[in-house]
Amino acid sequence: MKNFKALDKILVIGGTGFIGSHLVKRCLKDTENVSVLSLPEKTEPIKDVEYITADLCDKPSLAKALKARAFDYVFNLGGYIDHTHYFKGGRRVIEAHLIGLMNLLDSIDWDRLKGFVQIGSSDEYGGLLAPQNEAMREMSISPYSFAKTAASHFIQMISKTEDFPGVVARFFLVYGPGQDDRRFLPQIIKACLNGEEFKTSEGKQLRDFCYVEDAVQALAQLALSNSAKGKIFNVGSGQAVTIREMVEKIVKITGKGTPLWGTYPYRKGENMQLYADTSLIKEKIGWQPQISLEEGLKRTVEFYKISED
Repeated sequence: MKNFKALDKILVIGGTGFIGSHLVKRCLKDTENVSVLSLPEKTEPIKDVEYITADLCDKPSLAKALKARAFDYVFNLGGYIDHTHYFKGGRRVIEAHLIGLMNLLDSIDWDRLKGFVQIGSSDEYGGLLAPQNEAMREMSISPYSFAKTAASHFIQMISKTEDFPGVVARFFLVYGPGQDDRRFLPQIIKACLNGEEFKTSEGKQLRDFCYVEDAVQALAQLALSNSAKGKIFNVGSGQAVTIREMVEKIVKITGKGTPLWGTYPYRKGENMQLYADTSLIKEKIGWQPQISLEEGLKRTVEFYKISED
């Protein structure tokens, strides 16, 4: 397994977020030269990391922030998951994920760059049948998934036509310690730890959950792999599990919590079966998850248990 070199300089866009902060810690195992670019965030800084404040949508300030800087590897985890419809403000979502990417590429020094990883989303598959694979034509269902799809195609285009060292990591559901409290699993875990009743759907949706440490290792391997350049790769466990099974596992681990099944309806247009075909990433770079779902959930519950105490 390849690692970054000690002198490699790495930039993580969105490195103050859930996945980004885990990626920063992974990169620090190999090199001390790690920088984070993000909006102003009230988060605990990671020791020995340089923090740069800039908005991807503000091209002049972004160019100024990155002027005279050069990096060997750049990871773009910028932007937030946002399912706002276009006529209700979705344009800003497209600008954050697509125009922001182009602003970033216009502002970085390509000469030194060895690898650029763009983060995609399983939402790009829309309502396509599972298991979803990278050869499928994407089916955008929101400005967010459209922007992610367009960004994926943009990276492929410049990699093919201009020898840009870009690759797309298309995430399914990444979970683990430190995830935003508003996300599905942290909400369920906290409700269970508090012994609460909580509303949920019937839970028949099939989903793919990948532990965050496995996910960031995939990002590192994709950045370092020459054979990955110009391609899109699903990053997930490759295993389908129902939402109901996930909730039941958390209830079992915590020994508390009462789900009120069926009190929430399914989301309109929700894909009931969304899980990854991960054969391409296994074949091309030899990556596969190392943390089982049971172990990952135990670690995650323990994190929130400590933070609640």
